Amino acid sequence: MVLQTDAATSARLSKQRRRDTKPEVALRRELHSRGLRYFVDRAPLKGLRRRADLVFPRRKVAVYVDGCFWHSCPVHATKPRNNAQWWADKLAGNVARDRDTDERLAAAGWTVVRVWEHEAVDEAADQVEHALGRRVFRSRSDEN
Repeated sequence: MVLQTDAATSARLSKQRRRDTKPEVALRRELHSRGLRYFVDRAPLKGLRRRADLVFPRRKVAVYVDGCFWHSCPVHATKPRNNAQWWADKLAGNVARDRDTDERLAAAGWTVVRVWEHEAVDEAADQVEHALGRRVFRSRSDEN
């Protein structure tokens, strides 16, 4: 099946960023402010063309900031009406590739952290720190 898009849709899709999205940059800033250093947009395993948003190679932690539309968020996923079957197949393929990536990395001894673009930055950073084996410290003012 060939995807037929109108000019407006085509223009909008061509502007979608593959990296350096607002949620990804916000997470990077938060992690950097916590003293963490990482690689950006890097394949965790040689021979695996799939790139992680953030990679901590020494700790074998790969972080993905998944977009709600592209990765079928259970809370915010939408289903396009135009070319519905093509989009359903495309998005299902994205999810299947995500699971395959998770399995390949786990088999190689990596920890995968997946956060949704809508998650609070501090909570996403806490998840990353937890995966890195760092203790997450919060001051009392953060709890209020």
